[in-house]
Amino acid sequence: MTAFLDALGLVCALGQGRQEVAAALARGDRSGMRSDARWIDGRPLTVGEVPGELDALTGALADQDTRNNRLLLAAARQIEAPLQRALQRYGSARIGVVLGTSTSGIEESSQGIAALVREGRLPAHYSYLHQELVAPASLLGRWLGIEGPCYSISTACTSSAKALQSARRLLRLGLCDALVCGGVDSLARLTLNGFAALEAVSDGPCNPFSVNRQGINIGEAAALFLMTREPLDRPHAPIALLGAGSTSDAHHISAPEPGGRGAREAMQRALDDAGLAPGQIHYLNLHGTATAHNDAMESLAVDALFPQGVACSSTKPLTGHTLGAAGALEAAFCWLTLDSQEGLLPPHLWDGQADPALPALQLVEPGHRLPASGPRQLMSNSFAFGGSNVSLILGDAR
Repeated sequence: MTAFLDALGLVCALGQGRQEVAAALARGDRSGMRSDARWIDGRPLTVGEVPGELDALTGALADQDTRNNRLLLAAARQIEAPLQRALQRYGSARIGVVLGTSTSGIEESSQGIAALVREGRLPAHYSYLHQELVAPASLLGRWLGIEGPCYSISTACTSSAKALQSARRLLRLGLCDALVCGGVDSLARLTLNGFAALEAVSDGPCNPFSVNRQGINIGEAAALFLMTREPLDRPHAPIALLGAGSTSDAHHISAPEPGGRGAREAMQRALDDAGLAPGQIHYLNLHGTATAHNDAMESLAVDALFPQGVACSSTKPLTGHTLGAAGALEAAFCWLTLDSQEGLLPPHLWDGQADPALPALQLVEPGHRLPASGPRQLMSNSFAFGGSNVSLILGDAR
């Protein structure tokens, strides 16, 4: 059964909305990555913050007014019309919500606890519900009036990739006819300080697969798909989730398995699920965090699975690592590439200084495009703490 990805709403450091993000992505615009001293005392860091204003949650949703939820609704409102059409066609009981997140509203909760320590009482607006991991999915379900399955997945940086995989399973099981799926994460002191404690963040722009790489940049984003069992009214050819593969190698609580065994197996499972050979993948969005361990193991895994090479890039220099939203966001970049008339591939931005200890990858330079005709299949990798690995394949619907 085909899982169609009929609509996409997204916000990230590249902008708000499909057109703005797609244009910035194609030209490799990293202007949304800025040095910011707000997050770690005495240490400015390069972060990817969503530009522009975000509407506050009001009325019946005011009790869940966090930045994370503002990002989520900003993305959801972009696809409100197709969501409403799906509700009219299928009914609220046949539509579900599956979201990935790792932060939820932890930043607002942290501010509340800090006020308690300083002043001896919690602020009037504090709510423990803000930090619950189900909060984004619950909010979206309330906003849409959805009565189908509604839950969040939190597996660190594979959260929203797993959300797409889980949503497709609900379709295949016949429990839903349509789902809102994706992910959301917002900048938070807890996560930034945590990664800094692991000595995993770079003060300047991240530099994936370079011998000079020094760590990640953190970003924030929301990316939401409307997934359906039949194509709805789209102006262009339908796009589908063709394959998904996941593994859990459990090598270490925070470090990946050095040889990339779990990562390679996840990619192979995605290919098997889609009925494709490695040579049929036209582009691979790398996890590409610019940490020493991730880039080393991922380049080994990619080189082993694609001995003839594959066009690939990391888009994290453009957005930062958006953690629980990264899987959905980078799948969204594949969707945008397939949806565009030009088919420009996301360029790989780095200093061009390859690590001689790693296999050379075919990193995309500005101006490279997808084939103009024929079936096109794109893969996206997401890897996480604890050895969680997910690969997704998006392509022209068959």
